[in-house]
Parts: sequence; structure tokens; C-alpha cells
Amino acid sequence: MSEEKKFTLTEHLRELQRRVLRIAIVFAVTTGLSFTFTGYLFKVMMRPIPPGIQLIYTELPEMMGAYIKVGLISGFVLALPYMIVEIILFVAPGLRPKERKFMFAFVPSSLVLFAVGALFGYFVLLPPAINFLVTFGTEFATPAIRVSNYVSVISRLLFWLGVIFELPLVAFLLAKIGMIGPRTLDKYRRHAIVGAFIGSAIITPTMDPINQILLAIPLIVLYEASIWLAKLARRQPRPTQASPGPV
Repeated sequence: MSEEKKFTLTEHLRELQRRVLRIAIVFAVTTGLSFTFTGYLFKVMMRPIPPGIQLIYTELPEMMGAYIKVGLISGFVLALPYMIVEIILFVAPGLRPKERKFMFAFVPSSLVLFAVGALFGYFVLLPPAINFLVTFGTEFATPAIRVSNYVSVISRLLFWLGVIFELPLVAFLLAKIGMIGPRTLDKYRRHAIVGAFIGSAIITPTMDPINQILLAIPLIVLYEASIWLAKLARRQPRPTQASPGPV
């Protein structure tokens, strides 16, 4: 019996190793492809910068490092769907058929929500935040923004916004498999509201309260949506009433 358990564990580790290797290969391929349009991504990332502001670099490898960082991030985003599928396939044997169906539905839904979060940050949050940063205190100093700092701030903000917008979907799946319930989420609503403002202060690159409120409000709405989706997931179909037998 112990040999059977040891063999099963060994097989699981080998399966995990194979999937990690495939993920690494796909990530290498998507990263290589992403370098073909990294220049275009740079132009897209520069659009929120107000007119008259020019990025600089103060070290010889700085621009190359920023270029490589954008390529790696875009390669990761391109490989993300495959990574999610591999993770689901690895855990699928331990799930019930209905749970597997919900897990596979997670892939397209998660990508859509991630994209919505990143687009929200790019079009709604970034323009006022960057404008505030580059215009604050200009009567005392001229802004000279390093390209590496700009790429780090923008990529971190857009990534975490994409992750945060996954919250309702994660809550729905966890409620569906019975790990959390709507009562638990409702119980911690006040904590979530406070956490939304704390999180927005951490994620937002500025100390401007307007920009923090712009991020905190969607976070609170997402949490409320998570409660509603958890209720929907835990709602059980009503049993059909048995028809009376023949008299």
C-alpha cells in the first residue's frame, strides 16, 4: 500500500515537471515573438504622458533593460492562457465533472476580466495620475523621468489592476466548490472597503486622493459583485415536487 502511494506521488511530480517544462517552452516562444512588436508597445505606453515631457535614461544599459522588461511582460501575457490551461489540466483529475466544467470556463472569463482591468487602468486611471505627477512642483524643478522608472510603474499598475478585476470570478469559483460562502464575504464587507482604500493607496503611483478614489470605487464595486456571484454560485436548484401516486 505504501509503494502504491509512493508511486502515485512520483507520477504526480513527473506530471508537474512535464507541465512546467511545457509552460517554460511556451513562455520562451511568446517572449521571442513579443520582441517583434515591443517597439509598438513602447509607443502605446508613452501615450498617457502629457505633451512636452520626454523620457530619459541615465545609464548605458537602462534603455535596453526597459526594452527587455516590456518584452518579457508581453510574453508572459501572451503565454498566460496556456499557463492557466496547464494548471487546470494538472488539478482536473482531482475534481468532479461539474467542477472541471467551471474550471475550464475560468480561462476565457479570466482573460476578459484581466483585459478589462488593464484597459481601465490605461484609459481611466493613468492619464490623471501621470498628469498629476509630472505637473506637481514644476515651479521648483523640471521633470526628467527615467524610462526604467516609467516602465516599472506603468507595468506594475496595469498588471495588478488586471489581477484585481479577477476577484468576482475567483469568488464565484470558490463559492461553487464550497470553499467560501456569500455570508463570509458579506461579514467582511467593512474590512473590504477599508482594504480597498489601503490597496488603492499602495497600487496608485500618486498620493493624490482623487486618483486613489478612482481606483477604490471599482474595487468596492468588484467586491459587491463577488458577493452577488457567490450567492448565485451557492444557489441550489429547487427539488421538483413528486407527483402524487394513483388514488
